[in-house]
Amino acid sequence: MQQLSSRLTSTQVAYIQAQEGLDDLGFNLGGNWDYKSGSLDRALDKEHKVWLRLPFEVERGELDAEAEKTDAIIRFGQPYVLRHEYEEGLDQDAQPRTLGGFFDQFAAPSNPDAAIDESWIGEARRILEQAEKRFSN
Repeated sequence: MQQLSSRLTSTQVAYIQAQEGLDDLGFNLGGNWDYKSGSLDRALDKEHKVWLRLPFEVERGELDAEAEKTDAIIRFGQPYVLRHEYEEGLDQDAQPRTLGGFFDQFAAPSNPDAAIDESWIGEARRILEQAEKRFSN
């Protein structure tokens, strides 16, 4: 993981404004969100192993990504770049899900904090600069 300094850090904005303002840059709500925190993530590579992450905390309201509207006001944390290394093939430790009998067949990252090539850091900074322009006061 490589943290990036950013003017977005500590910026407060409506979640809807953040989501709509960053959508065309390829950011989506990360899968690890809950009602009080989350991140807007953007893959930097085609394999979806290198990511630019904009973490946030919910300051007011509740985040509900499945609702049509949300009143959540978020405060961005410090952005960072992360890279996952995956083992090829199926996850041997997959567990059946309670409902539906499905198996989670996708492998967990073998190294969720792998080294990041400097070219990806540069690409992340370029995209982060575009994101910052969307919310400059």
